[in-house]
Amino acid sequence: MDAVGTITWIVVFVLVTVTVTGLVGRVNFSAPVALVVVGGAVSFIPGIPQVGVEPELILYGLLPPLLFAAAIRTSIIDVRGRGDSILLLSVGLVAFTVVTVGFATWMLVPAITLAAGFAFAAVVAPTDAVAVTAIAGRLGLPRRVVTILEGESLLNDATALVALNAAIAALVSVVNPVEIGLEFVLAVVVGAGVGLLVG
Repeated sequence: MDAVGTITWIVVFVLVTVTVTGLVGRVNFSAPVALVVVGGAVSFIPGIPQVGVEPELILYGLLPPLLFAAAIRTSIIDVRGRGDSILLLSVGLVAFTVVTVGFATWMLVPAITLAAGFAFAAVVAPTDAVAVTAIAGRLGLPRRVVTILEGESLLNDATALVALNAAIAALVSVVNPVEIGLEFVLAVVVGAGVGLLVG
């Protein structure tokens, strides 16, 4: 596909996204759910180009602005006051989910290895900060619950990414638990340091 064709399809995709989001907003329906349904339906139409997105683009280009947009509306005072609950959920719950879903996937799908099951679990374990903020605001939950959910959703990515990297490493070699622990500490410390520096 040439450059003009690529630009044309990008414009079409953007117009469809804006149109669907505007229409579902009028009927008070979830825009992400509607976009997934429309995207799935459109993928069966002949002639639609296959779009591939590099994982690094999502991880480094799209995820940080979305997390920033969710974090900027979160009260740091409230987060500090609920730090124990947030830490327990962002580390403990994600780790528990990775282990539980990983073993369940491995037992239900015999064709995959345990490491592959853990990799899948690490992808689905963390909650989405943007979705949590949108849903919590719509439901009118108590402020304490909203703070815990928002704080957990902002911090759980570090745990999930370390678990994913460990699972991927286990697919090709032996994993050292000490290295996993050091990688997690490094991710948290460096992430917090960069955040404080930029802030």
